[in-house]
Amino acid sequence: MNPLIAIVGRPNVGKSTLFNKIAGRRLSITEDRPGVTRDRLYADAEWRGKKFAVVDTGGIELRSQDTMWREILRQADVAIETAQVIVLMVDGREELTSSDYEVADKLRRSKKPVLLAVNKIDEFSPDKLFDFYALGLGEPYPVSAEHSQGIGDLLDAAVAHFESGQEEEADRLKVAVVGKPNAGKSSLVNRLLGFERAIVTPLAGTTRDAVDTPFELDGHKYTLIDTAGIRKKKNVSDDVEYYSVMRAFDAVRRADVCLAVIDSAEGLTEQDVKILGYVHEQGKPSVIVMNKWDLIEKDARTVQKFEEKLQSGLKFMDYYKSVYISAKTGQRAEKVLALAREVYAHASFRVTTGTLNELILDAVRANEPASFNGRRLKVYYCTQPSVCPPTFVLSVNDGELLHFSYRRYLENVLRRAFDFSGTPVRLIARGRGEKETAL
Repeated sequence: MNPLIAIVGRPNVGKSTLFNKIAGRRLSITEDRPGVTRDRLYADAEWRGKKFAVVDTGGIELRSQDTMWREILRQADVAIETAQVIVLMVDGREELTSSDYEVADKLRRSKKPVLLAVNKIDEFSPDKLFDFYALGLGEPYPVSAEHSQGIGDLLDAAVAHFESGQEEEADRLKVAVVGKPNAGKSSLVNRLLGFERAIVTPLAGTTRDAVDTPFELDGHKYTLIDTAGIRKKKNVSDDVEYYSVMRAFDAVRRADVCLAVIDSAEGLTEQDVKILGYVHEQGKPSVIVMNKWDLIEKDARTVQKFEEKLQSGLKFMDYYKSVYISAKTGQRAEKVLALAREVYAHASFRVTTGTLNELILDAVRANEPASFNGRRLKVYYCTQPSVCPPTFVLSVNDGELLHFSYRRYLENVLRRAFDFSGTPVRLIARGRGEKETAL
């Protein structure tokens, strides 16, 4: 695994802004009020040829007894424990606080390399740094995260602590956990990881950032992405929640597989269908995770009844794979990642050109397309230029002649011949001299 840099400090000193600059994109939510970053947020980065990961943490308030602040502290503790280098960020425009001293003492006890970043130093002069030597962490590094000043020197010092010749991290299966608030997404993540990575409280909306956690299980490498609950747009009034939802949608786009968590006690709702519709539109393989199964009164037909409701509500993605679990008790939770690997394998499957053309042309001969305004679709050959999702291009006389029902027929032919369960399949018609038409 690549070495890890953890950014820590008390609330509202600019940790998330620095994280975003190092990551190279706006991943962490930045807002001028404390407590916005709650969970740990990871990103991959590179500096002077050295690859590493960086983690943003919630602000540390050691003395607070508030439940949320104690949970944030636990998340920061995990980041400190797993990091190779720690960056303590303080506010250069303010005097040192007792909280700064307490955090510095805590970090010294970790026995890890600690770099002191003094933020919001827009115009440098040595006298601005004198007071910060009192923290006992060595030479302070003046930075302005907002204006990208001094970050290079800070990273030079950080990567100098990495061991040379580190092996590059192998590809990991990126699994995004999505769903409505309070469906049990973070509980599922914690169950899969085996430790409490995400903050889990009875309150809906506790997770705000899309939080990446790399881990390995049974020889397989994953990155789990825990996301904020996605509510109906009309119910999203807070700017922070708006950006949290945007992070969730971004997590879907960059994921290899999506786990769509649904509260079994509520059943499939309109909002669940919209979330799954977005996953489908993005071409992502997915697993429908019916959570809180322990709360359901069951008989011999309970699963069948739930499946019938899923089939009725998800006609646009009748290829779905489902599993009924309880993240709380662990019931069947071990099947979730196995299914994630399975649907990803289906999405990655490539059909040889010869086999593909034999199948498609036989299907056309067995059921010729209907004529439209005196013209009939002619299929010359078929190729599969890409996977994830499996994408097939039909060379035809006129792409507009491929009716929806016939496209559906050809997709069913492909699905009967090959196991594409859990993944969308895309068919593209390309007429002679025409641009591709996605269907």
